Amino acid sequence: MRKFLIIASIFGYIMSATGKISITTEPWGSIDGKTIEKITLKNSKKQEVDIISYGATITAVRLPNKQNEVDDVVLGFDSIDGYKSAKNPYFGATIGRVANRIGNGEFTLNGIRYNVSKNIGINSLHGGFSGWNAKIWNTTIDNDRVIFTLLSEDGDEGYPGSVIASTTFKLNDNGELLVEMKAFTSKATPINLTNHSYFNLAGHGTNAKEIYNHKVQINANEWTVTDSESIPTGEIRPVKNSLMDLRNLTRIGDVINQVPGGGYDYNFCLPEKTCMDKIQFVAKVLHPESGRYLEVKSNQPGVQFYTSNFLPEMGKEGILGKNNNEYFKHGAFCLETQNYPDAINHNNFPNSILLPSNLYKHVVIYKFGIKE
Repeated sequence: MRKFLIIASIFGYIMSATGKISITTEPWGSIDGKTIEKITLKNSKKQEVDIISYGATITAVRLPNKQNEVDDVVLGFDSIDGYKSAKNPYFGATIGRVANRIGNGEFTLNGIRYNVSKNIGINSLHGGFSGWNAKIWNTTIDNDRVIFTLLSEDGDEGYPGSVIASTTFKLNDNGELLVEMKAFTSKATPINLTNHSYFNLAGHGTNAKEIYNHKVQINANEWTVTDSESIPTGEIRPVKNSLMDLRNLTRIGDVINQVPGGGYDYNFCLPEKTCMDKIQFVAKVLHPESGRYLEVKSNQPGVQFYTSNFLPEMGKEGILGKNNNEYFKHGAFCLETQNYPDAINHNNFPNSILLPSNLYKHVVIYKFGIKE
């Protein structure tokens, strides 16, 4: 265990300081007597990011538009009670130990069959019933960044190996929110982390009316085909001549309702699939009226593009979010950089097994700006 703690202590020293950034911290409720901390990162461009220690979760991203009006552009809740609720669809959380789905909630590793939590029918989703999104992470402020660390015990949700993980957030004056997720394990285990922020660049409460006006571009020539329960079949199919071809900026409202399953919830395969040290362009999203844009870069082989298909239908009771706004179907989009879903069960997918001799490192950069 001492070895794990030493490794965890060095995880935060990963990014150089640039620009004038302020960081403030305050208590934000408690769970079982443990204080939840909220950290606010601010840069000189009127951009602000709130993150809480529960789930290492992004709870707010406040950005100006081209009229210099500031809006919060991620979905979330006003209190810790919302994030603890069963109605929380993983808003803004760090997802682990394995993001996305594992078919039948099982896999074989080194000749041993493992059964993990089946929290979505017969399958496993986002780490199980109490994944890393539902745990309180330890918090450290280091100069211009905040570092969250977590110990996941051997057998947690059925997974082998004790894992020490860290998630570091840094905002710079170039409008970049840099997120770096690392993990070290005592036994071979699958690892696939992601951040699950729900974005709406028009403002978090504007729902599908404005999401349909967003334009999206995804740097992918292929995608992973899934069955009726969103479990990959193993087939990797070209995007060409299909609704999955988003290589050029495409208005979401022009295509979303033609996509099987009620919208996008698919993994897109990025050009670089094995080089974890290379940061590549993932996607760009633009909201023309506000001028706000988001560019995503990462070192991961895939990205799950999700358009909030499972939020309540308009006309029904929505999810009550921040400032008494209700969130509905297609009210936001997610760009979850990660390995391919169910990679542990498909030999033709990129490797998802972390060995004790290796370090898992996942970098994602969200760059926010204004197009005049």
